[in-house]
Amino acid sequence: MMRGLAFGYIRAIDAVNYRMGRIVMYGIFVLMGILLWSSISKTFFLPSLWTLELAQFCMVAYYILGGPYSIQLGSNVRMDLLYGEWSLRRKAWTDLITVLFLIFYLGVMIYGAVSSTAYSLGYWGSEPFSFLAGLATGAEEVGRAERSSSAWRPYLWPIKSIMILGLTLMLLQCISELLKDVLRLKGETI
Repeated sequence: MMRGLAFGYIRAIDAVNYRMGRIVMYGIFVLMGILLWSSISKTFFLPSLWTLELAQFCMVAYYILGGPYSIQLGSNVRMDLLYGEWSLRRKAWTDLITVLFLIFYLGVMIYGAVSSTAYSLGYWGSEPFSFLAGLATGAEEVGRAERSSSAWRPYLWPIKSIMILGLTLMLLQCISELLKDVLRLKGETI
């Protein structure tokens, strides 16, 4: 029963992150378009105030939403000098231990991202999760929304919300990788 749940979880999360990664990888063209417009407007017209900051937001979304896909493909940075020569069992043990540290780190990052997003929506209390849950149900209201200090002054909650989504998907993918390592250690083929 647990084996079936593990395989179901792995299949579902891998499918979601695979699709998200394949969609997000085309975000590089959006980024290139913004930077191209920035160059054209600075050369021939008045410089656009929004291009640099929007390019930064696009790069954050590209990076944070593509992270789970990178983990899934195993294209994240590793010390291959040693790791590449190890047996599959030793790699599984090493990955299992290191992914536990990554899961802890992502939990801390998600907490910080939720707190920061709640703050950007005008919440100054100490319960950011309940505030965001209250927003979803209509029990809470948005306060004075945080804006960037640049000349363009965009709202910051959209990119912070994308960060929560990306970190959550990355956490789910890390749990999938943890389950894969456990199944490998048990002799299962994945």
